Amino acid sequence: MKFSLRQIEYFVATAETGSIVQASRLIPISQPAISAAIAHLESVFGVSLFIRHHAQGLALTPEGRVVLEEARTLLLQAQELGSSLNGMLGRVQGEVTVGCMTTLFPLLAPDLIQRFSSTYPEAHLHVIAGHHEELSDKLRGGEISVMIGYNMTMPPSIRFQPLSALPPYVFTSTDHPFARKKRVHLRDLAEEPFLLLDLPFSRDYFLQLFSSAGVVPRIAGHYPSMDVIRSLAARGVGFGMGNARPRNHHALDDKPLTYLALADSCAPLVYGLFTITEQRLPLRVSAFVDMCLRNLSGKPLPGTVADESD
Repeated sequence: MKFSLRQIEYFVATAETGSIVQASRLIPISQPAISAAIAHLESVFGVSLFIRHHAQGLALTPEGRVVLEEARTLLLQAQELGSSLNGMLGRVQGEVTVGCMTTLFPLLAPDLIQRFSSTYPEAHLHVIAGHHEELSDKLRGGEISVMIGYNMTMPPSIRFQPLSALPPYVFTSTDHPFARKKRVHLRDLAEEPFLLLDLPFSRDYFLQLFSSAGVVPRIAGHYPSMDVIRSLAARGVGFGMGNARPRNHHALDDKPLTYLALADSCAPLVYGLFTITEQRLPLRVSAFVDMCLRNLSGKPLPGTVADESD
C-alpha cells in the first residue's frame, strides 16, 4: 500500500475541521506531519485534495470530496476489523448504540447501562429514546445496532427476540372510588375520564383494548408523556393506563397513586430486541444482546413489579 491508515486519518480530520491547525489539535499531531501526509496522498492519487484559502482555511476539491467519502468508509472498516480481532481474543470493546421505546426508556436504560459497563469495562453502551417509527428507521439506517420495543408487524429483514410480556393496568388517585379495588373491568371505566397516552402504537393499543371489550372510553385528554398522565391521575383529573408498572407508587410531584389490575382478558404487550436479520453482529453488540436475553427474559421489567393482585 502506498499510503497508511494514519495518513488517511490525518486527511479526514483536516477535511472535517477545514484546518490543519484544528486537525493537529484534534488528533493531536504536529502541523508539519499533517501537511506532509496530505501532500503524500495528493502525490499518490495524482490530484489536489484541497483548495488553500489564505487565512480562511481549506476547502475540499471535487476530487477531495470523493476521497473523503471513501476514506471514512476505509477507517470504519478498519475499526470493525480491529473489533473483530479483539473479539477473537475474547475482548468486548467499543461503543454499542441502542434505541429504546420512550415508554420503556426511563425504567430500562439505567439498568442496562450500569449492567453492561460492569460486565464489559472496555465497552460503552449509549441508549437513545424514541418512538417506534423513528427507531425503526434508525435501525434500518445503521444509526443504532439494536432496537428495544414492543412486538409488532415488521418486515422479514428485521428480527424480533421477545424478552417479557407486560400486561396492561390502570392507575388512579388514592381517593378515587375504585382505589379500594384490586381489579377493575374496562366497562366500569366507560364513564370515567381517560387520560390517553398519545404516542404512536401506544395510543392504538389502549384504544383497541376498549374496542375489544365493546367500550367507548371518555377521553379527557391526549398526552405524550406518561409522567404527565401519572401526575394528573394522582390529582384526581382522571385515570391512566400503562404496561410497565413501576415500583414507585408516586407521581413526580410525590402525590400517591393506586394501581389496579384489569379483570378483562387483555392482550399484553411483549417487549424485546429488534436487529437486522441478515446482519452479522460485532462481538460488542452480540454481547449486549446475550446480556439482555440472559437477564431480562421472562422477568419483570427493571424497576417494575408484577400484578400485585395475584
